[in-house]
Amino acid sequence: MVNLEYISDKIIEQSILYLPKIAMAIITLIVGLWTINLLVRMLTKQMKSKKVELSLQHFLESLFSIMLKVMLFITVISMFGVEMTSFIAVLAGAGLAVGLALQGSLSNFAGGVLILLFKPFKVKDFIEAQGHTGTVHKIQIFNTILKTLDNKTIIIPNGPLSNNSIINYSTEPQRRVDMTFGIGYGDDLKKAKKVLATIISKDKRILKDPEPMVKVSELGDSSVNIAVKVWCKGTDYWNVRFDMHENVKLEFDKNKISIPFPQSDIHIYKH
Repeated sequence: MVNLEYISDKIIEQSILYLPKIAMAIITLIVGLWTINLLVRMLTKQMKSKKVELSLQHFLESLFSIMLKVMLFITVISMFGVEMTSFIAVLAGAGLAVGLALQGSLSNFAGGVLILLFKPFKVKDFIEAQGHTGTVHKIQIFNTILKTLDNKTIIIPNGPLSNNSIINYSTEPQRRVDMTFGIGYGDDLKKAKKVLATIISKDKRILKDPEPMVKVSELGDSSVNIAVKVWCKGTDYWNVRFDMHENVKLEFDKNKISIPFPQSDIHIYKH
């Protein structure tokens, strides 16, 4: 027969014992999280005043926040009477097991440290890595976040990112725009080159030094291909490229210069 009175007394006894601890733990947790957010904001403000690099700012913010939250968690656990020595021993053992299970995450952490130390790129750089292209938005402890030209978010783990090739388009202030324009074999080659040179000279974004290049690159199957290589500021790259293609089409049409396109002749024989 179940002694309901005994069970009821035990529940009341345990409630009286643990409810104050639970309440205090909840208050500590809430106040602790609020304090951590405040400290992180203070750290961010301090780093901004010292003009710490953005990529390092985000990394330190994440690291500082995680460390404080772990300390808060240990403090809250200890409020329930758990002995810290035994808890830390259990935590260390669990940490080893978790570390072995999360080798990829540790690799990503190490990759984040390497990226911050050697700085192959920084926040706001335009890069190509791991098959993705975009502007670096954040460098976090485990991941780097890119924003693509069409405003998509790409999250790349730092481990593979630090161990593979990276193309950084923002390292140098100037970039070369490489383009090829084809004209028909029956068109005036010298006239076409002169039209291209005129288009280039009218675009103020194209630099005079290094000197632009307009040369025949190939005698193709159906066209004479002219290579055009011009230099501009990195920020002007895409606008120069797009505008050049549009202007070349308009000027070639105006000067009766054809732009060949692939075509096939079909012959039908009657038997």
